[in-house]
Amino acid sequence: MIEAHELTKDFDGFRAVDTVTLDVPAGSVLAVLGPNGAGKTTTVRMLTSILQPTSGWAKVAGYDVATHPEAVRANVGVLTEQHGLYERMKAIEYLDFFGQVYHLPASVRRQRAYELMERFGLTFALSKQLGEYSKGMKQKLALVRAMLHDPPVLLLDEPTSAMDPQSAKLVRDAIIELQRDKRTFLITTHNLAEAQVLADRIAIIRGGRIIANGRFEELARQFVGEPIVELKVQGELNGLVHDIEDLVQVEESGINWLRYRVAEPSITNPILVRRLVELGVELIALSPTTQTLEDIYLQVVKEDEMNGGAAHEHLH
Repeated sequence: MIEAHELTKDFDGFRAVDTVTLDVPAGSVLAVLGPNGAGKTTTVRMLTSILQPTSGWAKVAGYDVATHPEAVRANVGVLTEQHGLYERMKAIEYLDFFGQVYHLPASVRRQRAYELMERFGLTFALSKQLGEYSKGMKQKLALVRAMLHDPPVLLLDEPTSAMDPQSAKLVRDAIIELQRDKRTFLITTHNLAEAQVLADRIAIIRGGRIIANGRFEELARQFVGEPIVELKVQGELNGLVHDIEDLVQVEESGINWLRYRVAEPSITNPILVRRLVELGVELIALSPTTQTLEDIYLQVVKEDEMNGGAAHEHLH
């Protein structure tokens, strides 16, 4: 549903986006991560036919962003960092205006507005002027506006910023529900925990370039290494590290615990437990340590800095 091939954008000699290649299948969520100024927003603007690419090409919902901009805009919903809400209008008037922009019949736009406002807990504020809305309410209304015409593709820039935890969860749940209906999402965010929950694939952009792109498990293996499992035993380890080093790679150990890396835990761990039983070791716990997107992100950026900004080979 979203394809980009070597998408590039220059501004007066400055390269804001540098040969970005993406492929987002229908019904999936791509999270684009990166520092401020990395090129995330410029990429989204090209994918929504607001900016013309300098070179390369992109298609959204099958339409080329350069040659069919109106068809692209009809098939995408966009949540921008700056919402541009007209604060002197009431919410129901505002949504009705955008429904007309999308050529929705009066009955359809009213129904969609009420359904979406109800989904995001805003029906009590339908007749309030937008200037009376809190930051979180404005964020949710902007999301309602993006979804009003029922687009198959949603491009969301920081969708839960300025929201309280309950509202943020409501939005995340809505994204998961819409994904089940085969909606396709590209989300830019600084919230790494949220990206880890929502995204099927993760792209990290820095200096206008994609420096890592893949599923969480792929990126974890490539940049953080195999999963680490912690083993705790009753009493002291004694010579246990030596007794199991043919099975696992021990990373560190204490008096009664050790941590090891394992490529295939479902195969190796049962063998290891049988070995422990044979050795008469009383096992207290065997548990994987959690790999986080933050660990991956920091390592990717570190390696990119060490390589002098040279892009990593993309995962496909």
